[in-house]
Amino acid sequence: MLLKQSKNIAIISSLFIIASCGNKTQQTQQQGPPPAVAITVTTVTDTQVVYYDEYPATVTALNEIQLRPQATGFVTGIYFKDGDRVRKGQKLYSIDQQQYEANYQQALANVEVQKTNMMKAQKDADRYHELDKQDAIAKQQVDYADAALEASKKQVEAAEANVRAVQTGVNYTTIYAPFDGTIGISMVKVGAPVSAGQTILNTVSSDDPLAADIAVDQKEIFRFTKLAQQKVQPKDSTFTLAFGDSIYEYSGKISLIDRAVDPQTGTIKMRVEFPNPKKELKSGMTGTIRVLNNNMQKSLLIPYKAVTEQLGEFFVFVVNDSSKVSQEKILLGRQIGTNVIVKSGIKEGDKIAVQGVQNLREGSSIKLDSTTQKK
Repeated sequence: MLLKQSKNIAIISSLFIIASCGNKTQQTQQQGPPPAVAITVTTVTDTQVVYYDEYPATVTALNEIQLRPQATGFVTGIYFKDGDRVRKGQKLYSIDQQQYEANYQQALANVEVQKTNMMKAQKDADRYHELDKQDAIAKQQVDYADAALEASKKQVEAAEANVRAVQTGVNYTTIYAPFDGTIGISMVKVGAPVSAGQTILNTVSSDDPLAADIAVDQKEIFRFTKLAQQKVQPKDSTFTLAFGDSIYEYSGKISLIDRAVDPQTGTIKMRVEFPNPKKELKSGMTGTIRVLNNNMQKSLLIPYKAVTEQLGEFFVFVVNDSSKVSQEKILLGRQIGTNVIVKSGIKEGDKIAVQGVQNLREGSSIKLDSTTQKK
């Protein structure tokens, strides 16, 4: 009896499973294939692309120097206003020169003493030579007189050299502008003690023109060398300087390519010079050098929104003749506005999906939207 009931239960379970499978098959047949995805497409074409390569840049003065005194003492005068534009040779600082002046006067006095001694030695030598003509003095005495005269002459020369050295010290008590430029905020006030070669008084830097330094990959050396040799035309846009969204109004030119490549970074330093007549540029500013890349070779340019990314790799959906799409891996180049350069993976004439790509998969059926684009 128990065996018969078990067989009945097994038969009922089998009928239930068959009925369930039949329902699923019927549902699948009713659903049919997934609907076609509406997309817009664009045709890939070759075009000559003009864009800017961008490099981080730091504005720097072509000439800059820290002013340090060459005399020790107290500051007795400051003859400019902080931030002034100064001219070469303009008086900037003075240092107490009383001690230096006293040393100078002492040196002058010593010269006179040595000249007096030389005159005495000259007279002695002349007198001994007269006596020697009369054979009235030993030859040795004449030689001693000549030697004393020569020693006196050397003493005069040494004293005069000391005067020049002390006079230089007096001159060092006044600091002058070494070149035309802008002077910064003074680091000392009147009455402050300063030490020769130690104390920083101020900094003077040239302000027109200024330069912007950039680091360029060594692969670009030949390209930039050619750019440096080109004659810069008025309103030339090869080199421009940008600060955020603001573009500096004057164009630049390469003034320096460093002597060697940095082996650690594989880059070389280059300096681009810019006019600064309005003094808008300040040393130390950071911005971006934009270098016009007018490549004569054509490139594939597609809308960036056509690109999908998966695990760091980039793809586009290419439309084939059967109204389906295939997913193709591409290698991207530089992004230019809303477009991007494609280096490999597709070719001219391919049709790629632009809108609706988020709903596509490999082999998806598609239908063209009425707003289909053509580039």
